[in-house]
Amino acid sequence: MDFIKEMEAARQLAEDRLQQFFPGGGLEEAMRYSLLAGGKRVRPILTMKFCEAAGGTSQEALDFGCAVEMLHTYSLIHDDLPCMDNDDLRRGKPTCHIKFGECAATLAGDALQAAAFQTVLSAEGTWRHGGQLYRALAAEILAEAAGFQGMCGGQYWDTLGGGQPHTEAELTAINDKKTGALLRAACMMGVAASMGRRAVEERCMDAARDYATNLGLAFQIRDDMLDVMGDAGVFGKPIGSDASNGKTTYVTLLGLKDCEARVLDYTARAKAALSQGTWQGGTAFLEALADSMAVRTF
Repeated sequence: MDFIKEMEAARQLAEDRLQQFFPGGGLEEAMRYSLLAGGKRVRPILTMKFCEAAGGTSQEALDFGCAVEMLHTYSLIHDDLPCMDNDDLRRGKPTCHIKFGECAATLAGDALQAAAFQTVLSAEGTWRHGGQLYRALAAEILAEAAGFQGMCGGQYWDTLGGGQPHTEAELTAINDKKTGALLRAACMMGVAASMGRRAVEERCMDAARDYATNLGLAFQIRDDMLDVMGDAGVFGKPIGSDASNGKTTYVTLLGLKDCEARVLDYTARAKAALSQGTWQGGTAFLEALADSMAVRTF
């Protein structure tokens, strides 16, 4: 199966599973609206593919991946609120607070965060002896990515400074928390899902972490580039929103040419990181995914 077909098959597997969550009305409707608003589903795909690389199957890591997507969606809902980025569009649709109001949107994000941990801790399947420990490990990984050491911490530092420019090092530290933390969780939880059913070399966890760290930085720089040169219809949100909000980005600090060089460098580092582990499955898909993210248009 070629990369594009394999990517779509994994995306559809995640999409089909996500469709099964939150079928009710009221708050569930707001949660479901944002969760099913589209997107590349990169995080659950990474979870499933790292599980495969570690010798498992996509199905074994599916619920872990869906949990990561729930947490990611919660962060997007809150990022879009007037007190944060104040965005009206997300993935080409009205943001959750525009559709349902600020109160419902805030609660929808809160509920999605709780549902993410419930999904991890109740993931079904045949686990080897001590399998509950691996669900707990996955929940611990996700909690660190979500809290002050990860997304919330990065978002906090991003709100400070009164609009004054950050250095590249400061911006990288922020984005490593805001974007990199959840990508790390996705990749490492995939390894944990496989560990719960078979012996996996521990260095695979380190490889997953370092791959995700570099992939996340490449992803964020590319995102900043697309906010300047992207097509709003493809990108799914207004072009130039960062500039209009006075945000410091890699483009404002480095310019597009140097940003392109940084993306290629971080992508190469991500692919090289995979060699740290001895994988029972292959890593060709993960390498191709990193390359595809470097040239994405949305």
